Amino acid sequence: MDAFLQAAIEEAKKGLAEGGIPIGSVLVCDGRIIGRGHNQRVQNGSVIHHAEMNCLENAGRLPASVYAKCMLYSTLSPCPMCSGAALLYKIPRIIVGENITFQGPEEYVRSQGVKVEVLQNAECIQLMRDFIAAKPQLWNEDIGV
Repeated sequence: MDAFLQAAIEEAKKGLAEGGIPIGSVLVCDGRIIGRGHNQRVQNGSVIHHAEMNCLENAGRLPASVYAKCMLYSTLSPCPMCSGAALLYKIPRIIVGENITFQGPEEYVRSQGVKVEVLQNAECIQLMRDFIAAKPQLWNEDIGV
């Protein structure tokens, strides 16, 4: 398995262990992780700390030239908010662990020139299926249902 996806999965498991939603993300530049994060809406009482937003926050303020060389990994298809952040910072490639349990605006993101690659990773799928079955109300809150 891709080491960067594995790092995102580790972030997702960290979030789950903290009582949160098991979605993880890493930002990769020049073959190394420069930011990592996981969904912390529950832990921080936050409306914006989805995994990708948390990852970007943890990467810190970066020049546009850095984002232009990055890949954003996420265990789950990024929602419209997180996809928008990737578009805003012109991140050219997003690698998605899975989009079976939830699919963000992938086609729109692709239409903006971003390469979106969906892996349908079995571990990512199972993490979300188990979580949604165990805590459907929390999951629905996270996706705005």
